[in-house]
Amino acid sequence: MTKAGFKHRSVHVSDFLEAAGDRLGLQLCSGGKGLRKAIPEAAINRPGLALTGFFKYFAHRRVQVIGAAEHAYLAAMTAGERRKRLREFFSRKIPCVVVTRGHRVWPEVQELSDEFNVPVLRTGAITKYFINASTIVLENLMAPSAKVQGTCLELMGIGVLIEGPPGIGKSDTALGLIRKGYALVSDDITALRLDSSGAVIATPVSVTRYHMEIRGLGIVHVPSLFGVSSVRHEKRLDLVVSLCPGDKRQLEDRGGEERRTCEFLGVSVPKIVIAVAPGRDIANIVETAALDMKLKRLGHDAEKELDEKLMSLMMRGAPSSD
Repeated sequence: MTKAGFKHRSVHVSDFLEAAGDRLGLQLCSGGKGLRKAIPEAAINRPGLALTGFFKYFAHRRVQVIGAAEHAYLAAMTAGERRKRLREFFSRKIPCVVVTRGHRVWPEVQELSDEFNVPVLRTGAITKYFINASTIVLENLMAPSAKVQGTCLELMGIGVLIEGPPGIGKSDTALGLIRKGYALVSDDITALRLDSSGAVIATPVSVTRYHMEIRGLGIVHVPSLFGVSSVRHEKRLDLVVSLCPGDKRQLEDRGGEERRTCEFLGVSVPKIVIAVAPGRDIANIVETAALDMKLKRLGHDAEKELDEKLMSLMMRGAPSSD
């Protein structure tokens, strides 16, 4: 499911191999010239009927998987019949073929792979596990995405993006929160993608993953200083904290009554604005904002409860000092 107006990103076989290679133990056996072939669909196809010669509803736009059943079926054929069926299969402009369970790749498969420029990959993974895992990888690769300026952290299960002008103190605030035991997702630049549930997922840019830049100190490697629990690979974005100079905002919104949102990839995310001024503990305020967001998710809205209590007192005519 994706929001209207957003299209899947173009994904090539080389992108899939890079993203899933280590995780699924994928190896390129042949057809290397076809690594730039596009994979139009995230779903995976097992070409059982296609190998029998029936192509009426063949899902040729998907990654094709030859598992134990397909391998056994091909092995039962004569070499001539197998080559004929495989030639029909490879000629259908498929993106790539993956042979699972560590089965051997027949010489005719490699020859046809090079002839039609269709990459053939091999993995020792069980077919069911490979299909589940590779579908997730492809969905993530194809999901609508964007990059935003800001530092993202996880605070008590809440994903918080801290944004603001350069030099306002985003990384300093993040550092203070990490020292409190919270986890860094990304610093300075945050990559966003829309997952299948419609949630916005924040991830670090690969080049700067797990690193932070602290003014006056330079680049630091966060897990080396604070341990592996101080970083996260990704987090759902739940709250945006916008830092602004105190002289511009003058703290006019003292109670945060004004409801704000930010829109990322078509999804609205709650936003609060915090004025940065001498003496204000911004890290402590951001931590409290995350706690308040968590309480609201549990059905406890302090502002609403206080408003209802005041209205009740006014209706009874009781003095506010009670």
